[in-house]
Parts: sequence; structure tokens; C-alpha cells
Amino acid sequence: MKGSRPEQAVLTRDTDLSKTDETRRVIESMVDGLNDHRINDIGEFFADGFRWMGNQGCGTKTGLKEFQDNWQRPFQAAFSDKTCIDEARLYMGEWAAAFGRQEATHSGTFMGIAPTGKRVEIRYMDFWKVVDGKIVDNWVNVDFAHVAAQLGVDFFNGEGWEAYDRGERLAPRPDQQG
Repeated sequence: MKGSRPEQAVLTRDTDLSKTDETRRVIESMVDGLNDHRINDIGEFFADGFRWMGNQGCGTKTGLKEFQDNWQRPFQAAFSDKTCIDEARLYMGEWAAAFGRQEATHSGTFMGIAPTGKRVEIRYMDFWKVVDGKIVDNWVNVDFAHVAAQLGVDFFNGEGWEAYDRGERLAPRPDQQG
């Protein structure tokens, strides 16, 4: 990249590292709440006006009610017998991050896919900001394409780059574009 560079890590620049233990407590308790399938009282961990910002297919929720009605309830309707397993967590002041998986049974309609009864792995990454003991922001990436593939649906219609990995197609190169 030539010339000036964009400013990086603006949101975490002034984090208060003395808040790390409080952030850890909130996140660990919230994950336990999710594993207990709590919906109605999940506000114990989330600020009323918090923002939940998901990738394409997940949507963006503004406020606790939208999160409950447009994420938690549809997700639990589609996937039962669900367990959240964070494989790694990082804490820094008011910030926390995790990646992991949920293991669940596909027991309701998901993205137009009728229930199959199959056990699936739902991979995710979360980034949270905690203020005054509540989550105020949550950036989320849930790998719905991976879930759909486990259910026999290819969101990419065979155009996924896994074909390069399997040697089925030759990956394009920038110097070969014309």
C-alpha cells in the first residue's frame, strides 16, 4: 500500500486494562447463561440498547428485545440440544473475544432448510465490549455456510474456494487477470 495508511485499532486504543477482570466475569457468566438457554432474563449480561452486529445472514440487532426476538428465539427454534464451546477467549480491559463452536441438533427450519434431526457444528467468532458490567457491543461472525453444507446445501453453488484446496480448480492469480 502506497501513501498514507488508515488509522488502526481506534476502538481499543484507550482501553482501561483495570477492567479486564470485570469483563472476564461478565463474559463467562453470559456464556453460562447461553448454555442454560436463557432468553427472557439474558438482560442480566446485556445493556438494554446494546448492538449485536452479525455477518450476512445473521443481521444486525439493536437493543435487547431485537436480540431476543430476532436472534435468540429463531436460533433456538432451529437448533435444539445446543451447547456453546468457546475454544479460546481473550480479555483486554473492556474488550473480550472468543472463537468456538456450538454443537446442536437441527430441529427446526433454518434458512429455508427443513429440520433434518442432524447434529451440526456451528462455528463462530465474537468480540464484545463491556461497560459498567454489561455488554454494550457484540460483533459476531457465524459460519452459516458451514452449517448449511452439513445439511446438504451449498450456498456457493460449487463456486467455493475449497475446490482450489481439493485441486479441482486452478486458483486465479492477480498477474493473470486480463
